[in-house]
Amino acid sequence: MQAFWRDAVEFLPILMSGVALTIIVTIGSLLLSTALGLVWALMRVSGIGIFTGFSAGLINVIRGIPIIVMLFYLYFVMPELGLTLTALQAAILGLGIAYSAYQAENFRAGIEAIDKGQIEAAQAIGMGWWATMRRVVLPQAVRIVLPPYGNIMIMMLKDSSQASTITVAELALQGKLIASSTFKNTSVFTLVALMYLTMSIPLILLVRHFEKRAGHK
Repeated sequence: MQAFWRDAVEFLPILMSGVALTIIVTIGSLLLSTALGLVWALMRVSGIGIFTGFSAGLINVIRGIPIIVMLFYLYFVMPELGLTLTALQAAILGLGIAYSAYQAENFRAGIEAIDKGQIEAAQAIGMGWWATMRRVVLPQAVRIVLPPYGNIMIMMLKDSSQASTITVAELALQGKLIASSTFKNTSVFTLVALMYLTMSIPLILLVRHFEKRAGHK
């Protein structure tokens, strides 16, 4: 145990630089996936055939491509097509696009769970489709989608480790580099696991807090 704590003191400063990149990738891809997912979901429930079909097809395509393949495509293939991205940009874009499909289905389920009578009442008093969504549907849907949204945040935090495959020096890659140079696999990967857990627990508690607040309304 003493050896582990000595290793922790030695390796933590290096691993913390990886934590910073992990947080950047997670927040960036979360914001992007939320924005795109909301767009796809609104297209799905718009009732306009071309928008509904396009969104459904796009979501299926995105869900059918592994995240690691999407990252490889953005980082290695796009430069051949004239668009060069940094590893960090490709990681955020790839994870954001990949998770936008899951966000879209989450948002769509929340929107469709709202009582249709409320939508009809809003339209009866002269509200347009967008005003109805913004003022009536989406505020209520937020409470419904919050628990699965929290799960998506945690999954995205863990999947940010896949950014290491395109050389983003986040937590997982920093741990791998340290372990390969010191051969202290047990200490290093125990620290990495504990650091991921430390980042995940506040997210879990935050989601529970919002769930309780939403349940009291």
